[in-house]
Formats: sequence, C-alpha cells, structure tokens
Amino acid sequence: MRVVSLLPSATEMLYAVGVEPVGVSHECDYPPAARELPAVNSSRVDPDASSTEIDEQVQDALEEGGVYEIDRDQLVALDPDVIVSQGICDVCAVDDSDILRTVEELDLDTEVITSDPHSLEDMLSDIERLGDLLDCSARAEAVRADLESRIEEITDRTPDDGPRVAVLDWLDPVMVAGHWVPGMVDRVGGSYGLADPGDRSRPREFSEIRDYDPEVLIVSPCGFGLDQTMENATDLTTRDGWDELTAVQNEQVYVIDGHHYINRPGPRLVDSLAALASVIHPGSVDPPAEAIERFPCTGSSQPDSIPGRTRNR
Repeated sequence: MRVVSLLPSATEMLYAVGVEPVGVSHECDYPPAARELPAVNSSRVDPDASSTEIDEQVQDALEEGGVYEIDRDQLVALDPDVIVSQGICDVCAVDDSDILRTVEELDLDTEVITSDPHSLEDMLSDIERLGDLLDCSARAEAVRADLESRIEEITDRTPDDGPRVAVLDWLDPVMVAGHWVPGMVDRVGGSYGLADPGDRSRPREFSEIRDYDPEVLIVSPCGFGLDQTMENATDLTTRDGWDELTAVQNEQVYVIDGHHYINRPGPRLVDSLAALASVIHPGSVDPPAEAIERFPCTGSSQPDSIPGRTRNR
C-alpha cells in the first residue's frame, strides 16, 4: 500500500507500525530515513526567522491562501492509496480540508485519513487506527502496549502532587500549550492552571503568566529546537515582570525541544512525558538525551547550565 504522510507525527507512527511511506511533508525528519523521501508540500514561512517574524509571516500567509503549498505534480507521480493528514492546526501542517480538495481536483483514487489528537490517549488510538487501516494491526497493538507500559512506569515514578507548571509553545506572542500538554502535566503530578486538557493553544497576555506565577516554566515553541529557542530567549526575558516569576527566581525555567518532542504527537510523546516529569520532579525519571536545557533566565542566549542526567530510583 502506497502511503503519503503530511505531518511528522504521522510519519513516526507509520514507521513504528512497519509502514514506510512513499512521500512525506517537508518537515518529516524522523526517523532519519524519512529525510530521504520526496516531499509533497512546502512552506511559505521561513522556519529560521525569529519568533516575531514567523508569527507575522504566518498571519500574512493565512490571508493569502494558507501557510503550505501542495506539490500537485509530486502527489500525482506518487499516486498514493492513502494520505495521512491532520485537523489539529492549519499553521502546523497541511489542513485536511486542503488535501481533500486537492485529491478531488486531481481525481486521485486516494483515501485521506485525518489525525486529530488532543490527548496522549488520542495519539495511542491513532496508532491502532492506522494499524487497522494499513493491515498491520498486530504490530500497532504491540507498539501501543509498549508505549502504555512506558507511560505507566513514568507516572509510577512521579508524585501525585507537584508545582504550578506552565508550558509555552510560542514566544511572541506568548502562547500557552494546550491539546495533550495539560493532561500530560497532570499525569506526572504537575498543576496546570492555565489550560484544561484538550484546550487549543492560544495567544495570552504576559500578565496572565505573571498572575499565575508558575513554579516551573517550560519553554517549548512549536517547530523550534533547543538552539532556535535560545536564540529567541529575549522574547521572554525582556518582558515586564519576568524577573518576578517564582520559576525565574528559583531557576526552574527549562527548554524542551518543541520540534521533536512536546509539539509532535507521535510515539515520542512518551519521551516528552519523561522530559516533563524530569523537570517537574527532578530525579524521578531519566529524560531523553539532548532534549532539555535550562533556560537563560538572565537574558543571555546561553543556558545557565544543562541539567545532568538523572538516575532512576
């Protein structure tokens, strides 16, 4: 079966259940083999621009027809039986309505599967659903069972009660992470008072963050790795009241790779759960390697220090 994936999380799910896609999105970079596959779309936004510039480019692109452009010739050439699309966010990846319209206009004999997870459980269900649709249900069930076992191990190692936590998935404007993040913080014993499980991420006034006063603040912009987040650190550190936050004063501000972990609802969302647990309850769980750094609370573009690897107890 010829499958095209239009979002990185779905690409990871496909490889996990034993299906290698014939085409992917321009952002699909894991596992490494995905980088060698033809891309069927491109972005009208410069991913290397600043947080502020990217937001401006996104708003302009939305007014002019959308953030992404589908390569119709490539799609026709690949002739997929199935396309995996998404309905979460028209900024994060090609929206399912766009690909449905394109498939109809090109008269392709293609089934479009929409992934729209808003929780960790939704991600697990998507893996099983893909397995059922792509004739690899046994492999998908095994993958789900393994991920559920890891989730249980992580949650068993963390206390039920913990600090006030905020996770930011954009810097300018400031956005508080929603969807699966509030539920994941709850699972590892953090208190997430700025959004409920399943809520969509949305812009906030920084005064809301000040009033909430997180004890642990996690900076994880969507699409940004550690280095790019550090380059945009002053979007936060120059705001009025930044120095007054309890998390800043206690040096409990962290960067977690938003591109590969927190904002990618595929199998590595369980690694993201471990990353969250490791900063909410230091010493409880080993985080994934090279996924976390301390945020430069003073405004420097360099981290204060990189947290050492914890030890299971």
